Amino acid sequence: MDRIGMIRTLIALLLYEMPQYRDFAERWEQDEASQRRLLRSLMNLRPPMPLDSGFLALQDELLQAEQKDQEIIDAMMLPTISGPNLALWRGDITRLHADAIVNAANSELLGCFCPCHGCVDNAIHSAAGLQLREECYIIMKRLGHQEPVGQAKITSGYNLPCRYVIHTVGPVVIGRVTALHSRQLESCYRKCMELAEQKGIRSIAFPCISTGEYHFPREKAAQIAVHTVRDFIQYSQNEIKVIFNVFTERDETIYQKIFDRE
Repeated sequence: MDRIGMIRTLIALLLYEMPQYRDFAERWEQDEASQRRLLRSLMNLRPPMPLDSGFLALQDELLQAEQKDQEIIDAMMLPTISGPNLALWRGDITRLHADAIVNAANSELLGCFCPCHGCVDNAIHSAAGLQLREECYIIMKRLGHQEPVGQAKITSGYNLPCRYVIHTVGPVVIGRVTALHSRQLESCYRKCMELAEQKGIRSIAFPCISTGEYHFPREKAAQIAVHTVRDFIQYSQNEIKVIFNVFTERDETIYQKIFDRE
């Protein structure tokens, strides 16, 4: 089956499960790019429920073929910017071949349900496949309540080039940044590092947690990220490689200035 055939088959299977979106689907153009965006939208909208093995096989084939079309970046080969452990890289975190990448999740921990939203949560779930939402659902059902701010949970990476995804919920800042906000963000980085150490992870990539729609000031967030990770490595004497993954030139400049001052 060719690429567009896979996409249309997957769309048909999702619409069979979710017939309420048929009118939504009919408004999309029929070219491959539009249909692929529709597929991502439907995957974003699909709630946790049992996964059909035939759908998963075809979904995995498509996602892995798309991954081969991209340049996958080996996290261990990225040049360090501070000592032997810390690196800075600007790009799409879903292209990083690392032991783990960190997802800036929401408190439901189920991924972003907004079709094709630009957040890192949506990007990670879309590239991993629907299995990731299902595993997160199992974790949350066992937990029995929303994920607290500043904690972390680990899942498989599925169709991502990483082995694991570590999910953490950052603080939401409304108004000025408080000491509690700073402690919560510090806890996000520390708990992720603790999980990585427990799993024997050798490389981990962090996005800019809480700096998007959660409105944590970027400069202060970057300072907390670097200092928390560095303190953890020095205290634990862990040789893990940490990549600070940024998506914009603005964030890259912020991190670069922090490292230049030290």
